[in-house]
Amino acid sequence: MLKLNNLKSPKGANKDTKRIGRGVGSGWGCQAGKGHKGQKARSGGGVRPGFEGGSMPIYRRLPKRGFSNDVFKVEFATVNLSVINEKYNNEEVNRNTLIEKGIIKGINKKLAVKILGDGKLTKALSFKGIEKFSKSAKESIEKVGGKIN
Repeated sequence: MLKLNNLKSPKGANKDTKRIGRGVGSGWGCQAGKGHKGQKARSGGGVRPGFEGGSMPIYRRLPKRGFSNDVFKVEFATVNLSVINEKYNNEEVNRNTLIEKGIIKGINKKLAVKILGDGKLTKALSFKGIEKFSKSAKESIEKVGGKIN
């Protein structure tokens, strides 16, 4: 019968940690798994990712092609109608109330807000100061009798 006094962890569950650099007898003494001298054997040694021994790295040898629009793209904090339907009862929906109710958190507090049409809206709510709406969100808000300002 299993009791607290004869309780054991399964075989292989507990493993001794490798104590590197604690004498030759430990099996990890002498060079402590770092081989013989060289940059990688030194403390803080090693090279940064992409370093190719001083020769021009491939990411600088290859030509840069194409156009990146990352600088100009606008990111949105997205909120689904299903979440709004749960948290709101005949109130005005705006950025501040979304933050107060914990729908928008963290870095999204700084981003523009976009309402997405996922889920059903059953209450006629008024939306004020929200930057963007998806087509389906607009349709379902107007269908219920809500207003977008």
